[in-house]
Amino acid sequence: MRTSLDCIPCILRQSLDAARLVSADKAVHEQVLREVLHWVSEMDLRQSPPEMAQRIHRRLREITNVDDPYRRAKDRLNRLAIELIPGFRTVIESADDPLLMAARLAIAGNAMDMGVNGNLTEADVRQAMDRALTEPFFGEMERFRQAVREARSILYLADNAGEIAFDRLLVEQLSPKRVTVVVRGVPVINDATLPDAHAVGMDEVAEVMDNGSDAPGTLLSDCHEEFRRRFAEADLIVAKGQGNYESLSDEPGNLYYLFKVKCPVIADRIRQPVGTQILVRAAHT
Repeated sequence: MRTSLDCIPCILRQSLDAARLVSADKAVHEQVLREVLHWVSEMDLRQSPPEMAQRIHRRLREITNVDDPYRRAKDRLNRLAIELIPGFRTVIESADDPLLMAARLAIAGNAMDMGVNGNLTEADVRQAMDRALTEPFFGEMERFRQAVREARSILYLADNAGEIAFDRLLVEQLSPKRVTVVVRGVPVINDATLPDAHAVGMDEVAEVMDNGSDAPGTLLSDCHEEFRRRFAEADLIVAKGQGNYESLSDEPGNLYYLFKVKCPVIADRIRQPVGTQILVRAAHT
């Protein structure tokens, strides 16, 4: 997916929010914003938004000399999600359609995105999960159900810390012995890495690997060879989060995207309102 002109103000806002989160030094805030303004002026708009975000967060880590600036926030989100999981597992077990229920809860967990909301609170998360079953849902559920039924190997591309606990609920519905869950290879924003997968027990139900990349999406050229091989060979790929949609929506393959529409650019592309829960194949782009 190309970067829209309407993405530019969002990139600037996210850059300033991120700088303020990782440093209290106003000089750092100004330095980051000035550098991003320069980069944006020369940006190739044929690139996807996660490519610019990757560059910004690499620079933030360099300036602050902190490898994982969002680590405390990620730990907090993981603890909150773990606390909520038993109640939602009961909801899934009692549902008429457990797969649909698990998918909707996993998508609701996509609200745990500090790239969109750098001031994400526990109240925000609880509210998002409470609304999980009343929010608009646009999905190719029967097509997805058939793809799940037919797949021998499933690659599940996770998105954020905290959210990955709700991904576990969906993975448990996918016959997890055939599932490989993939996280980021290097910390970026509050995206899930291996410690987050282990914190929520994902490794107890499925194979877990990282993709070798620090992009807040999946840039195949930036991922290690083993991941690219798994990506090419998987019968079904489940891609969680808007960043994975932005970076993979032009790729061929049996990909299904699960995320919440968080901005007007994606809403226009998907033709669904902001806030809608999405479960679609690579069509509709």
